[in-house]
Amino acid sequence: MPDEQMANSGGPPATAAGPPPTPSAPPSPAARPLDTIDRSILRMLQTDGRASIRSVAERVHVSRANAYARINRLIDDGVIRGFSALIDQERAGQGASAYITLKIVQNSWRTVRKQLTALPGATHIALVSGDFDVLLLVHTKDNRELRELVLTRIQSIPEVLSTRTLLVFEETDLGPEEE
Repeated sequence: MPDEQMANSGGPPATAAGPPPTPSAPPSPAARPLDTIDRSILRMLQTDGRASIRSVAERVHVSRANAYARINRLIDDGVIRGFSALIDQERAGQGASAYITLKIVQNSWRTVRKQLTALPGATHIALVSGDFDVLLLVHTKDNRELRELVLTRIQSIPEVLSTRTLLVFEETDLGPEEE
C-alpha cells in the first residue's frame, strides 16, 4: 500500500484554515512491561486456554491469587484478547482453505474490512504492505464454495481491484515456543 494511503487513512489532513481533526478514539495506553512469569503464563494459556488458575499458579510458582491477578491484568491491558478453540477445519467440514490477496482502492481499508469480516469462512484479515494490500484467510466446504466466495462475493466489492487465490494444501498451527 503506498505511503500516501497509509498517511491519509486517518481522515482529512489538517489545514492552516482550521484545527486538526479530532482522532476517532483516544490512543491506547502503553501496555505494562511483561516479566518472565507473565510470558510463562501466556505460553501456558496459548497451549491450553482452559488451564485452571491453580495449574497456572503451580507451573509458574506463584500463589493462586497472584496468578489470578496477573491473568486479569493481561486481559485488562489487552495483551490477552480472548480465549478460543483451535479448530481442525477439515474435520469441521471445511475441506478447502485459501489465502486470498486483494488489491483495493486507496483509502478504502475500513470499508473493505467491514465487508470481508461478514464473509462466511473468513478467519483472518490483514492489511499488509507489498504487491497487494490485504491478505485474507478463508475456509470453505469445498472448491466450488471457494470459487463462489471469490468470484461472487469478494470480486463484487466495488473497492476490490483484483484478487489472487492461493490454495492451502496443508497447514500446521504453531504453538508457543518451548522454554
